[in-house]
Amino acid sequence: MLLRSGIYQVVTLAVSGFFVIGSHASDVGAQSNKKPSLSLKAKPSVSFAPARVVLVAEVKGGADDNEEFYCPNVQWEWGDGTTSTSETDCDPYDPGKSQIKRRYTVEHRFRNPGGFRIFIRLKKGTDTIASANTSVQVRPGVGRPGGH
Repeated sequence: MLLRSGIYQVVTLAVSGFFVIGSHASDVGAQSNKKPSLSLKAKPSVSFAPARVVLVAEVKGGADDNEEFYCPNVQWEWGDGTTSTSETDCDPYDPGKSQIKRRYTVEHRFRNPGGFRIFIRLKKGTDTIASANTSVQVRPGVGRPGGH
């Protein structure tokens, strides 16, 4: 008996009174048809002021030539009252040939202690196409009030 459910096929075989159930993707390209997602990680997530934090945003899933994610403007909101934006000069989008960028890496210095929520937004014009956030904790450093 062959049953289809979404993008998966479930096959049940009767063999000497035992049932064998297996599944496989019937649409290999299903993952590439999904909209990519964006994740953000900070290293270190806890440090002492002044702190140098490296942030890595990753675009996961979706097609490598996804037009919506091709050549976005990148906006960072640092949680310390500062922001930064980067724009890239890209060739015009060419379906099947243009490749999206999958990783954005940046360094930021936090001069003062505190808890900071950091946001990244990938934008096309004024529209945000994806966003992610993470938190960092910066503790007072040596020689600072409350420090060691």
